[in-house]
Amino acid sequence: MMEKKNGLSLDLIIHPGETIKELLEENRMTQEELAIRTGYSAKHVSEIISGKKNISSKFANSLEYVFGIPTEFWINLQGNYDKEILELEKINNIKAEEFEILNELKDVVKYCESNKIIEAGLNKSLTLLNMRKFLKINNLLSIPNLPLQQVSFRGSKKIKVNINVLYAWKRICEYLTEKINVKNEFNKQLLKEKCLEIKKTMFLEANDMISELKRIFLDCGIVFDVVHNFAGAPVQGYIQKRKDKILLCMTIRQSFSDIFWFTLFHEIGHLINDDFSDQYIDYYFVESKVEKRADDFARNELINDEDYKKFIENGKYDISTIKEFAKKQSVKPGIVIGRIQREINDYTFMTQYKDRYIWVNNV
Repeated sequence: MMEKKNGLSLDLIIHPGETIKELLEENRMTQEELAIRTGYSAKHVSEIISGKKNISSKFANSLEYVFGIPTEFWINLQGNYDKEILELEKINNIKAEEFEILNELKDVVKYCESNKIIEAGLNKSLTLLNMRKFLKINNLLSIPNLPLQQVSFRGSKKIKVNINVLYAWKRICEYLTEKINVKNEFNKQLLKEKCLEIKKTMFLEANDMISELKRIFLDCGIVFDVVHNFAGAPVQGYIQKRKDKILLCMTIRQSFSDIFWFTLFHEIGHLINDDFSDQYIDYYFVESKVEKRADDFARNELINDEDYKKFIENGKYDISTIKEFAKKQSVKPGIVIGRIQREINDYTFMTQYKDRYIWVNNV
C-alpha cells in the first residue's frame, strides 16, 4: 500500500481504463474486439486501458453503445480521476520543471516500466512519484545536488553527460544488484588469481559469458552485472564499495568486444590497486596516474606487453598472424586488433575481424 498524503491514497487513484478492463473480463471481450465495436484503433484502446490515454467524450459515447452505460458515467469517471490527479500534484508539490526532468528520463522510465521496476501505464504525475521512490529522492530537481563521488572521465570530451540520466543509471545498477547476497568478503588476491579464468569467458556466447563472469566475481566478493546504457550517460563502468559487498557494473555503449574487455580489466585494475574508497563512475577520459596504472594493468592482463612488443617488431599484421598471436595470448583476434587500432590511432584497421556482442534480457 502506498502512503497516504493528507488523506489521499495513491492506490485509490484508479484510471477509468481499469473499469473498462473489468467490463471486458465480465463480457469475455478482447481489447481487439472492443476496438472494432467502438471504431477506434487497438492501440488507442490499449493505451486507455493501460492508463496512458484519457477517455474523450467521443470515446465515452462509443462505450455507451457497447456496454449500455451512459456517456455521462464515463465523462464523470474521467473528470473525478483528473481532479484527484490535480490534488495529488498539489499535495506532492509537483512543478512543471520536474516534469521536464521526467521527460529527460523518458528512456529510463521506459526501461523501468518494461522490466517491472516501476508500475507501468500510469498518468505522468503517478509515474513521476514512482520514479521519485525508485530514485530515492523527494524531488527530481535535486538530483544535480547529489554527490557523485570520484568521477573518472574516459572517452571523448565531446560526449555530453546528462547528470539526471547518469544518476538514474547508477540507481539501476544498485537496484539490479542490491538483492544479491555475497557469502565471501572481497578478496583482492583471489581476484588476481582469477584473471585468466575471467579472460577465458570471452570465448562463450554473450549471455553465457555474463553468467559465468557473475559466478567468478561472486567468489571474489563482487556482485557483477551488465546494465543497459542510455543516451546522456556514456558510462563504461561503475564500482561501489559497501560494507557487505562490492558492486561492479558494466555497460555496452559500443558492441565491440575489445572495448568491453579492456574496460572490464581496467575496472579490475582499479579494484586490485585500491584506487578509491567509496564509489567510482568511469565514463570518459582525463589523464592521471591512477587511470594510466589501470590502463597498463588492463593491457598487460589481456596481452602480455613483452610478447606484444615482439609481435609488433615483426611488422606482420595480416589476419592469420594476428589469429596465431591471439591464440597464444588466450584472447580473441579482435582484442589484438583493438590494441593495434588504439596504438596506431586507426579504428578502421581490420574492423571487419572484430567481434561484436549481441545482448538480450535486461541489457
